[in-house]
Parts: sequence; C-alpha cells; structure tokens
Amino acid sequence: MNHPIAFLEMQLGKLPCADTLRNYYAWWETTGSALSDTVDRAGTPWLRMYNRQGERIDEIVMPAGYRELVLQAYQHGIVWRVLEEGDWLTSFALGYLTSFYDPGLYCPHTVSLATAVPLAKYGNPLLKERYLAPLLKRDETVWQGATWMTEIGGGSDLGANVRTVAIPEGDRYRLRGEKYFCSNIGAELAVVAARPQGAPEGIRGLALFLVPRWREDGTLNYFIRRIKDKIGTRSVPTGEVEFIDSEAYLMGSAEIGVYLILEVLNISRVANSIGSVALLQRALAEAEQFARHRIAFGKPLIEQPLMHRQFERWRQRLQGAFALTWTAVRLLQEVWQETPPYSPRYHLFRLLTHLAKYWTAELAVQGAKWCMEVHGGLGVLSEFPAERLLREAMVLPIWEGGSHRQMLDALEVMQRKQAHRLLLKMLQPKADPTELLGWQERLEAYLQLSPEAQEAHLEELIPPFAQWVGQVCTRLL
Repeated sequence: MNHPIAFLEMQLGKLPCADTLRNYYAWWETTGSALSDTVDRAGTPWLRMYNRQGERIDEIVMPAGYRELVLQAYQHGIVWRVLEEGDWLTSFALGYLTSFYDPGLYCPHTVSLATAVPLAKYGNPLLKERYLAPLLKRDETVWQGATWMTEIGGGSDLGANVRTVAIPEGDRYRLRGEKYFCSNIGAELAVVAARPQGAPEGIRGLALFLVPRWREDGTLNYFIRRIKDKIGTRSVPTGEVEFIDSEAYLMGSAEIGVYLILEVLNISRVANSIGSVALLQRALAEAEQFARHRIAFGKPLIEQPLMHRQFERWRQRLQGAFALTWTAVRLLQEVWQETPPYSPRYHLFRLLTHLAKYWTAELAVQGAKWCMEVHGGLGVLSEFPAERLLREAMVLPIWEGGSHRQMLDALEVMQRKQAHRLLLKMLQPKADPTELLGWQERLEAYLQLSPEAQEAHLEELIPPFAQWVGQVCTRLL
C-alpha cells in the first residue's frame, strides 16, 4: 500500500512508459519528498511587487528547491506526452505519483496541461507557434500555464459572477477585471473566462481567452494583488489577479466559449480525481504502517477486529475510486479531440467525470480524517504526515467545482443527454444483472420527479450511484 507504482501495476497490469514512471518514483524517494516537506513547512510564499528601481515585477518568492520540485514532472512528460504523443495515460500516471507525495504540486501540472490542450485545439497557427512550444519544452526553460475562472462572487455560477470584460482591439482583446482564486499565479500563460464586450449576460455570453504573463513590449500583462494564505497545497501559489487592459487572445469563437471553458474544467476534474485517489492511497499507507506497529490490548492495532475490518473497507473503497477515475481517464483519451457539437461518448465521459470528481474527493477527505484517527493524538501533530494529508485533502472537493456542482452537473447530463443509459450499457457486461436493472429503474424513476425534487434529493442518489459504478469499473480495468 505504501508503493504507488506497485498499486498502479496491481490495478492496471503493465504500465505505460514504465521506465519513465520508475525514474520519477526514484526521484521522489531520493529527493522530491524532502523538497516537498520543505516547501510545505515554509508556509505561504510571499510577493515581491517591486524591484529596487521601483519597477513593478510581481515576483513570487518560493523556498529554495521549489523550481526543481515542480520541473520534474514537466521534464518526464506530464504535458508534452499528451500533445506530442496523445498519451494521457502516462500523463495521469505521472500525476498519480506526484499526488501520492504532494497533491498540491499536481495543480501546476494540471492547469498547465489544461492551458496547452485548448491552445492546441483552438488557437490559430500564429498563437500556437508563439505560445504552445514553450509549454512543451523538456528542460528548465519550460513555461507553465494556469486556468483562471473564479471571481469574488464564486465559481459555481460563472454566468452570473464573471465580470471581467474583453474589449476587441485588432487581432486581440484587452481584458479589464479581476480573478479572485488564481492557482499557479505567476504562470507564463493563463486561459481566462471573460465576457466579450456586448455579449449577452449569462453563461453563454462567456468566452475563453489566452493571457500571456508579459505584453509584447516586455512589460507585465497582468498584476498580482496578493498571495492567499491557505491551510494546505502550499506547493501551488494562489492569489488574486487584476487585468488592466491586459492583452488577450480569443480561443476558438465566442459563440462556443462556454464549451471551451467546460473542456478546460473537465480536464482538471479528471486530474483532481487522480490526485484524490493518490492521496487516499497515501492515507491508507500511513495508517497501515502505524497500525502494524502500534500495540493495543496486547496485539498490533491492525489485528483488532474492528480496525481490521475498517482497513478492509477502505481498501475496497480505494480500488473502486481508482477504477472509476481510470475509466474516466480512458474515455478522455478517446474523446479529447472532439469539438462542439459533441458525440454521445463525450457526454458519457462528462457523466463519469462528474461522478469521479465528486466521489473521490469526498473519499479523500474522509480517508485522511480516518488516517488521523488511527494515529490518535499523534495524528494532529505537524511533525508527522497525517495532519498534512488532511490539510491537503480539504481543497479537493472544492477545486474545479464543488461537490454540489458535480452532483448538479451529473444530473444535468443525465436529464439532457441521457448519459446514464450509455453508462449502464457500458457496465452491463460486468454488472450484476439484478443490480443493473435496479439502477436502471431507479434512475428513470428519479428523472420523472419534479425539477425541485430531483435537485433536493441528489445526495440520496449520487453517492451510492458513484460507489456502485466504481465497484463495477473494477471489473472493467
């Protein structure tokens, strides 16, 4: 349980790019883990806004060793393998290893990938020539990306809360506005949700824009207002950004902007699920290591009947969560190049992604809390790993759309696209026939309820459905 590659091999058999994964694992064991601990203990990074000449520079000051920590996954291919080889499986396996040691660090890699993909799909040739190549570099000069959607009003209702305006100016736009939660702040590129001047209100009036760190004249293109002081994920700097006539480039067309924004979010949701499962495995590993050596009432804690049964249940949950997530990964590999209007398989991917993001993030928090309880009083001490796992886990249900948003979006894709029928058909060869029929009848009956009732009772539907889908997916891997 304490070896992420062994777990991946147990679930998947032969791994893609196995030598790459083993080299990356060895780096974490010898170097990366200590660097990650140093970054976490250093706390919130700080912002150097001006240089000694009084010029605005907005430099994020991170602890020594951070650059090496974040670069390793880029060099091993967490971004370039997807765009150059179409290999999502290795990318997500690298993300799994990263998250086993440092879930927060997987955020910069995720948002860089979620910047590169829409640029490759929807950017014009000149933009791709200028900005895509630096994101795919394999050395220390690689650029990072970011995905900034949320403003002070919140991220779940972007149509109502995005106030950033994009004003056309020749072959580009000028952005005016601000973003409140900006992960990987300081990145060389960001994709940003904004409303083109004159566009209608609501979600369908939004578009996706590429915003460079620097203007063409070499001056700052966006400005960092402050760095957020967070309880965890200190391996990714988060802050507030101001756009003051910032140069920006439209991705695709404004008419399909909302779909591009959701494509970006769904990539990150799959990655969030990967990070959640990896953290859950780490929590079980730490709990198991402690319980094997802790003696209570004359024998190891793990041999006590109640504790032994709890470990069995958590291992089963881990396997189901991984299978659910990896099924979403495989579907993403299949449909990622689609553009609107999407195929039914794409909507199946959407449903699985919402189920996986919701269920794995909730399990990660519960599992980290349980790991702390196994350790007793030692679990709350910052000198041991358990307390950091809980700090890191708390953001996972919130990132990329909270648990409420995932349940609502899962409901929407069942209502409008009947994606649950495709899902049940996919699961049919491996599902128990009685259980399958039961879920078919339950879902169809649920969708006949009034809209208010459907939303109100989602917590009675989505958690058991996600858990059951994960259990069946263990037979599909």
